[in-house]
Amino acid sequence: MFMYGFDPVYFLFALPAFAFVLYAQWKVKSTYARYAQVPSPRGMSGVEVAQLLLRQNGLGGIGIERIPGELTDNYDPGAKVLRLSDSSFGQPSVAALGVVAHECGHAVQDKVGYGPLRVRSALVPAANFGSNIGVWVFIIGFPIHLLALSWIGVGLFALATLFTLVTLPVELDASNRALKMLRQGGFLVGAEMKGAEKVLTAAALTYVAALAQSMATLLYFVFRLLGASSREER
Repeated sequence: MFMYGFDPVYFLFALPAFAFVLYAQWKVKSTYARYAQVPSPRGMSGVEVAQLLLRQNGLGGIGIERIPGELTDNYDPGAKVLRLSDSSFGQPSVAALGVVAHECGHAVQDKVGYGPLRVRSALVPAANFGSNIGVWVFIIGFPIHLLALSWIGVGLFALATLFTLVTLPVELDASNRALKMLRQGGFLVGAEMKGAEKVLTAAALTYVAALAQSMATLLYFVFRLLGASSREER
């Protein structure tokens, strides 16, 4: 009987992507930890830089909230709120400023109507549904040879993969905006600027890894279904 969790073929697809995910997680945490120890030249904390960057970009109406955790920072385009983690909010480090500026970059994207951000926001409900339901629809249909049902599951899961694909340019653009704002505002210079760039580059790896993992699962589903369809045609 087909069992998704114990199919050795699945691991042939998934293991390289999983290894990449682990590497990306290690890279972002180690890079962040390194530059969290490097103070910013002007001694400004993450929240102070966030307030200034938002005002400079005509976003003084954006709220700022503190949330627990490390690297849990995010911008909520629906609530118009910038949420800064404990590791960024009050810290005057190069790492904190890089992360904070990145989230401000998302706020700027929202203000200017950046296309990929709009697409990503529109995809959120479908992607959440597809990632949670698509796998189970595939699992239900495949063992009992309801291949049409399994293809529906693949289509649903593909929405989640599409979301990770669209997320990548959104995150890269936010990082580019962040570095530009930090450079033009004189918040970081020289080696500190390079440090912020390394932090954001490492963070971008996590999104590449998420895309690789989602694509590996999607390709596995397609591989299995094509094989089953070929056998039925014989």
